[in-house]
Amino acid sequence: QVQLVESGGGSVQPGGSLNISCVASGSFLSIKFMGWYRQAPGKQRELVATLDSGDNTNYLDAVKGRFTISKDNAKNTEYLQMNSLKTEDTAVYYCYAILTFYDRPGTYQWWGQGTQVTVSS
Repeated sequence: QVQLVESGGGSVQPGGSLNISCVASGSFLSIKFMGWYRQAPGKQRELVATLDSGDNTNYLDAVKGRFTISKDNAKNTEYLQMNSLKTEDTAVYYCYAILTFYDRPGTYQWWGQGTQVTVSS
């Protein structure tokens, strides 16, 4: 059973920092792509940051310069370091990965269950 499990969410004041992480566990061949999405109440889910197997990154304009995506291949873990947080960053943050498997061709999308990030004074 493959799982993506996020952790590290919580509440922080504006200007503060949080580091959320996502561990991929289970039986899979490789992680081709990882990223973070977020969904605020009443809004559509939006892409926050991505990191591919070549270490190329991409960020939502609203978080550029404040958020950093990274990974530890040995631990099958990705991170999102969030600095200078704003109230508008409040959302549920979802981990996303594109995986390959030993027993089937092609690539597959996988999602975590989400972790709440609340920025409030």
